[in-house]
Amino acid sequence: MATTDETEFDVAIVGGSYAGMSAAMQLARGHRKVLVVDGGQRRNRFAAHAHGVLGQDGRAPAEIAEDGRAELWEYPTVSWVEATVESVDKAGDGFHLITHEGKRYQAARLIIATGVRDVLPEVPGLQERWGTSVFHCPYCHGYELQRQPIGVLGVGEVSMHHALMLPDWGPTVFFINDSFEPDAEQLRQLARRDVCIERTPVAKIAGERAVVHLADGRKFDLAGLFVASRLQHPMPLAEQLGCAFEETPVGPVIQTDATQATTVAGVFACGDVARGAGNVTFAMADGAMAGIAAHRSLMFDGL
Repeated sequence: MATTDETEFDVAIVGGSYAGMSAAMQLARGHRKVLVVDGGQRRNRFAAHAHGVLGQDGRAPAEIAEDGRAELWEYPTVSWVEATVESVDKAGDGFHLITHEGKRYQAARLIIATGVRDVLPEVPGLQERWGTSVFHCPYCHGYELQRQPIGVLGVGEVSMHHALMLPDWGPTVFFINDSFEPDAEQLRQLARRDVCIERTPVAKIAGERAVVHLADGRKFDLAGLFVASRLQHPMPLAEQLGCAFEETPVGPVIQTDATQATTVAGVFACGDVARGAGNVTFAMADGAMAGIAAHRSLMFDGL
């Protein structure tokens, strides 16, 4: 790995989790000088195990990330800085980045791989169980619940998707929680999937797993509870550069094309920051595409 005293790079990658490292590896294998700036806040840091990742099923997310970082550090053209990027701006044909410590870096291309934060409903006990018995992705966590009773906490009509999916993983209770009222067609769909509807508001989540306490005193002892979190971008980099966003049912993501290019020339985005539904496999694949596309732009743009 190169020293971090250098300030000029072919590509700067903001975010060093699965997407960012995957992008960096493609560029390093093309002998390009790559800077990875990482703040150390992986989205799945609350989960003890990562599932559904071929060849890595059941491993701790931190271990997968550490292995990836160790592999990346074998490439001498990669530099790694542990910092957060405070601002970025267009500078001629490239970009200037300034970290929270005031360090400045310049790169011809930029890849945004910052990930997102999950904003949860303000229900007591929900945040504390995030990643252990409260989840957002049934493909990531549903199998381990072994068809035991599970629940969906409503946050709006978007929760219908969860409620209709989850019976494949276990008997499902849909806690609407005053978030919306299903129409006649939605009620028919829920009935066909044998979803139990509970309209009494949720007072709190307690217990070692996910015991849902309702406002009327009743309790539901569940193996797991699923909720659609609202996505929040941790850094305003895309906004600073003028990248377009697209709205998804769970919040805005950076708009990209099939090569992970944004609407701003020379800027690419990958991972959860550019996708409404994310997991480790998607992040790695998007990162690989972003890295390859950034490399191709360095080779071919302007020929």
